[in-house]
Amino acid sequence: MEERSRGVVGRRAVLVGGGAAVLGTAGYLASDSLSRLWWRLPGNDKPRRPGELDHRGAEWIPASDANWRRADRPADYRIDRVVIHVPQATYPLTLKVFKDPGHRAAAHYVVRSKDGHVAQMIRELDVAFHAGNRAYNERSIGIEHEGWVDRPEFFTDVMYRSSAKLTAGICERYGIPKDREHIVGHVEVPGTDHTCPGPHWDWDRYLRLVRRA
Repeated sequence: MEERSRGVVGRRAVLVGGGAAVLGTAGYLASDSLSRLWWRLPGNDKPRRPGELDHRGAEWIPASDANWRRADRPADYRIDRVVIHVPQATYPLTLKVFKDPGHRAAAHYVVRSKDGHVAQMIRELDVAFHAGNRAYNERSIGIEHEGWVDRPEFFTDVMYRSSAKLTAGICERYGIPKDREHIVGHVEVPGTDHTCPGPHWDWDRYLRLVRRA
């Protein structure tokens, strides 16, 4: 896919079972893939352990390494945004697609509707391909919430509370203000063609929960 000069990349759609389950955004140019190798330079690789989590209580379910880029954030890229997503799909399908190397997109976290269970798929120090904008990918952490933008029944109280706790922890770790300038919807990312989290996402309620968490 072509990466435009302003750093915005086009969206990659996934068709599942004949229905258009739109999950995520775009990959990168081959030239950007080469940038994955920079971290191999001495002194640029933080110690890692398989299955290590950034959010206590999450379940480690790794995304395909084709759907993210290894980094050393916040040493190399400042983290100052949380991007809220809705995948237009169920929790199991979202996990399945993010584990697919052909998808070329994934978020750091996925939150389940019925009980607020959190899966971490990419480490926070790495760059997930979730926002459809390279600069935003490098500066943000993406959270998917099981459901559809036009089906508010998926936005359960337990999902809101679990996600708010997750976002509050991210904000504390990186000194991110808990406001609408820094906690944004995918629709607000420059150049995006997504509408999530949609008109039924209760931002006032969510921000209150984030600030209390």
